[in-house]
Amino acid sequence: MSIVVAKFGGTSVADYQSMQKCADIVLANPNTRVVVVSASSGVTNLLVELTQPNIDDDRRKQLLKDIASIQYRILDELGHPTDVAARVDTVLSRISVLSESLKEQPSKSIMDELLAQGEQCSSALFAAVLREKGESASAFDVRQVMRTDSHFGRAEPQIEQVAALCEQHLAPLLTSQRIVTQGFIGSDVNGATTTLGRGGSDYSAALLAEALSASAVEIWTDVAGIYTTDPRLAPNARPIKEISFNEAAEMATFGAKVLHPATILPAVRQKIQVFVGSSKAPDLGGTWIRHQVSDEPIYRAVAVRRDQTLLNLHSLQMLHAQGFLAETFATLARHKISVDLITTSEVNVSLTLDKTGSDSAGNSLLNESLLQELSQHCRVRVEDNLALVAIVGNKIASTAGVCRRVFEVLEPHNVRMICQGASPHNLCVLVAESEAAQVVRSLHENLFEGA
Repeated sequence: MSIVVAKFGGTSVADYQSMQKCADIVLANPNTRVVVVSASSGVTNLLVELTQPNIDDDRRKQLLKDIASIQYRILDELGHPTDVAARVDTVLSRISVLSESLKEQPSKSIMDELLAQGEQCSSALFAAVLREKGESASAFDVRQVMRTDSHFGRAEPQIEQVAALCEQHLAPLLTSQRIVTQGFIGSDVNGATTTLGRGGSDYSAALLAEALSASAVEIWTDVAGIYTTDPRLAPNARPIKEISFNEAAEMATFGAKVLHPATILPAVRQKIQVFVGSSKAPDLGGTWIRHQVSDEPIYRAVAVRRDQTLLNLHSLQMLHAQGFLAETFATLARHKISVDLITTSEVNVSLTLDKTGSDSAGNSLLNESLLQELSQHCRVRVEDNLALVAIVGNKIASTAGVCRRVFEVLEPHNVRMICQGASPHNLCVLVAESEAAQVVRSLHENLFEGA
């Protein structure tokens, strides 16, 4: 049986009408056997606020009321089926208990379990919408199969265990029904709930597709595919019908909001094609991400990733010495920090750290403990309010004239860092956050609209 895994984001399951449209998309393809959903739009942000310290009781009660309101509106339009209502009430009660526990005893494990509750509600409700349309469907707790480590807030899936558990618990169900499950969450070996970090629902879908040897992953969101850049920044941005895994990985990594950066890694491993489309307007088509594509242009897209941090390290110990970088990266690794871009001179190293590397509650990983540890062997300077702009394409490093064309556009702007050559698929520049929109517009006009 050919299996398709479809993932629907928060805006796609925001309310009953949106869920109806998504259900029609699922039912249109008999091979769509697994549906992965995010929490209904707004719920995760409300849950994140519940995890914050020093929330007074009045605000906590209002947050609980707002979360319940979002779910009850969907439940009411479903006709308030008894079994689904009982499930939703159980989850809402659990949210209240967990928020009280977190107030009394702050814990990352409790925080993860609290943040996981939004998907528990949306999956139960979406399965009910499918059943309302006459389909055999049930909600499945993904924590039975999505095994992770115990790094709460940003857990790492255990790929081999996920595959074995899917074969044991999930695959046998697919012949007789559609399964609706949760994105973003998993569990460790002790059964404790974990989360994969903000945006991890896409990743969940791809991991399940890999474990089930699916033929495709469909990412349904609020835009009709991947564009040459964000249409809000460049009105003449155009949709891309087909893109390679390598290009899509660069775009996801460097800020394309349509995809979570880790999403396509499982798809790349198994050469599973990925489709990105709009659940609001499925007839508009979308973008296919494939292992091989028919066209490989020099310039494919311009991506921007905001809220960047530049970490500047200075030490005379670097001069004609060995081991400084090794020590630096070992320190970053101990603090679970992933470096994006790096430039070096004889006595300086500059690193970019993306704040999307924060945990599920949005807490930055660049903490005081890390900075103190780095300060023991170098002078540390941190710069914020920066944005990373990436030109994504093919053979960029080996095509004459690319840098000249890009630098002509960048001439009016102060560039803090340039990285080019490590990958044939990108050229990256770090600029002030306040100038990012203009840089993107100018690059898009020069590279795409003038062609």
